[in-house]
Amino acid sequence: MARIDTVDSRSKLKPRAEPYWIKLSSGCMLGFRKMTSTSTGTWVARYRSADTGKRDKRSLGEFDDKIPSQRFDEAKKAAETWFSHLGKGGSSEAVTVGMACKRYVKHVRAIRGNEPADDLEMRFRRWVYDDPVLADVDLSKLTKTRIENWRNAMALTPVKVNRDSREIPVTRPRVASSVNRDIAALRAALNYAHDAGDVTTDMAWRVALRPTKNADGRRDVYIDLEQRRKLIEKAHSDLAIFLTGLSSVPLRPGALASLKAANFESRLSVLTIGKDKAGQDRKIKLPTATAAMFAKLCEHKPPNVCIFRREDGQAWNKDAWKKPIKAALAAAELRDGVTAYTLRHSVITDLVTGGLDLLTVAQLSGTSVAMIERHYGHLRADHAAAALAKLTV
Repeated sequence: MARIDTVDSRSKLKPRAEPYWIKLSSGCMLGFRKMTSTSTGTWVARYRSADTGKRDKRSLGEFDDKIPSQRFDEAKKAAETWFSHLGKGGSSEAVTVGMACKRYVKHVRAIRGNEPADDLEMRFRRWVYDDPVLADVDLSKLTKTRIENWRNAMALTPVKVNRDSREIPVTRPRVASSVNRDIAALRAALNYAHDAGDVTTDMAWRVALRPTKNADGRRDVYIDLEQRRKLIEKAHSDLAIFLTGLSSVPLRPGALASLKAANFESRLSVLTIGKDKAGQDRKIKLPTATAAMFAKLCEHKPPNVCIFRREDGQAWNKDAWKKPIKAALAAAELRDGVTAYTLRHSVITDLVTGGLDLLTVAQLSGTSVAMIERHYGHLRADHAAAALAKLTV
C-alpha cells in the first residue's frame, strides 16, 4: 500500500484515476487521487457500514489553501469528521446551509402554504443565499463561530426604511425583535436538517441562534375606535375599505390582503382564514354588520379574486399600503408610528379590555394564548381589580 502522508511520498506516486488508499480504521479509508504529474491532487474518503455493509464515497477537495505538508492532516481530519457523521446515522449526502434552507422552504410550502414559505424565502434570500461564507458551507463543517459571525454581521446591517429606488436611501439600526425573526428562520431550517439526518449535531447553532429575550416587549401604539374611524375617513376609498376590514377582524394585514371571495361563506356569515403565520386554517363567525360588509365586497367577485383590492385591481401588500396610510395618518392628525399592524393590535386590545377570554382572542387572532398573555395580559388588571372588589364584605 502506497504512502500518502508525506509530500515526498505523494510526489512519487504515478498519476492514475483510481485513488491511492490508506486505512484509517475499520471500514474507513482515506484516498489521494493524482491525475497528472503536475496536479495538486484530490483527497477522497470511503466508508463501509459495519451494520449494513453499505459503501459511501466522498470527495474532500484539494486543500490547496494549505501548505503541502499540512494537507494530509487536514484531509484526515475532514475524513474522520465525515466518518463520525455517518457512524451516528447521518446522511451520506453533502448538504450545505443554503441547500438546507431551500429544503425547509419547500417543506413549509407543502405543509403550511405559500405565505409562510414566501416569508422564509425572502429572509433566506436577504441573509443566507447571497452569503457564500455561510450558504456554501457543509452542515458537517458548520461551527458556532461561523454562525455567531453571521448573526453579528446581520444584526449590524442597517435596515432601509424607504424602498423607492428614486429616493435617497434612509436607514435605521435593526431592532432586536427583527433580528430574532431572521435567526428563527435559519434556526428552523437547520433544526429540520438535523431531524432529517443531514447533520448529527446542533452544537453549531443551539446557543448561537438563541433569540434575544424580551425583544418584542408590549405593543404600545394604540388608536381607539374613534381614531380608527377618523383614519378611515381620511383615507383614499380603496384604502378605507382595507382599513375597515382591519378594524373589523383581528387579522394580520397580510392575511386580510390575501383573502379571496371563496374564503367568505355568506349564508353562514363565516370567514375562513387560510394558512397564515399561525400555520393553520381557522373560521370566524362574523357579526351581522361585518358579514354584510364582506357580502357586499364579495358580490359578483369570482372565488379566486381578492376581497380587498386596490384601485388598479391589484392585491394589497405592505409596500402598497405603507405610504397611503402615512398620508391618511397626516390628514387625520393622528400620532406618528401608526401602521397597518396598529389596527390589528388596537382591535385585539379592545377585545381583551372588553372582557373576552384570552383563549378566544388567541383563536380569533391566529396566535397562541402565551403570545396574547405576553402582550395583552396586563390589560386584564382592571378586570381583576373589579372582580376582587366584588369580594368585599
